[in-house]
Amino acid sequence: MKKYFFLMIFSGILIGCQSKPKSNHYTTLDIETIFEDSISIRAIEFLDANTLAFAGSNGMYGTVDIPTGKVRTNTMKYHTSIPEFRAVAHTSTDFFMLSIGNPALLYKTGDNGKMDLVYMEEGEGVFYDAMKFWNDKEGIAIGDTMNGCLSIIITRDGGNTWTKTPCDLLPESQGLEGAFAASNTNIEIIEQHTWVATTGGRIFYSLDKGESWSSKKTPIIQDKETQGIYSIDFYDKKIGYGIGGDFTEPEANKANKILTTDGGAVWLSVADGEAPGYKSCVQYFPDSGGQDLVAVGFTGIDYSNDGGTSWKQLSDEGFYTIRFLNESVAYAAGKNRIARLVFKQ
Repeated sequence: MKKYFFLMIFSGILIGCQSKPKSNHYTTLDIETIFEDSISIRAIEFLDANTLAFAGSNGMYGTVDIPTGKVRTNTMKYHTSIPEFRAVAHTSTDFFMLSIGNPALLYKTGDNGKMDLVYMEEGEGVFYDAMKFWNDKEGIAIGDTMNGCLSIIITRDGGNTWTKTPCDLLPESQGLEGAFAASNTNIEIIEQHTWVATTGGRIFYSLDKGESWSSKKTPIIQDKETQGIYSIDFYDKKIGYGIGGDFTEPEANKANKILTTDGGAVWLSVADGEAPGYKSCVQYFPDSGGQDLVAVGFTGIDYSNDGGTSWKQLSDEGFYTIRFLNESVAYAAGKNRIARLVFKQ
């Protein structure tokens, strides 16, 4: 017992002496296209360290085998229509994809690798934007306003059934408030905490996995329907970042970047009037202490090493969305392609 006690003390000393994660100060970026087709891809997710899943326009979905680079694709049809997918999610056992437009179609991995339709919603104004899971049983998808509130559907049984949250349990929408289906990053989840970014420049917040909700207005620009928060990400329960702007005026950089350091109670405008302008996706680098971020859009790739208070462009190649495999390798998708990105010092 004494030996084990000593080892515990010694390991504690080592942990205490380790420096906190900090910026890697990346300066260059290598981009390798690994898949090309006539498809718009705004939703990608790593199922595990070896598999990237995606879904996009023309009903196309598939996977990328990371070690070999091999891509497998399939096409989903619903009766005579071909759905467009802009949201994907996963549990440890299943892959999910959700279409935009009317009808909304949510598919889940079924037997023998096929996709089963587990939720459908029809009606004027139906439009879903993003999806994410808290754990293997509980997940959420969000969409635009219907009947006075955001559309929020939740599963508590691993995605087999989904229930729409009644409007009396949600903050009242501001006009036709919704979310931008630009990169599947309108939702962020850490443990039981959930943040949802809206076109109205607001953040919806739940601390109990969608059982109750509050909302917070942010200083992000929202003077017309093409402006608002396009993407959010949180490094931990306290540090989060939002980005957006106006895709019709992509160079405009006034009030399009926001930061919180208290879990979303207060959002501050940062890098106001400075590049970058419009971006569709922002993500923290893993193990960077909340210092390193990347923002992508059809205007290029920008990087920050100081928590998002200043930025520099690393590439003018355009993408819609990005996800990290590790602290220096990411995969990005956009118009007609998926690419592997390697960030270098």
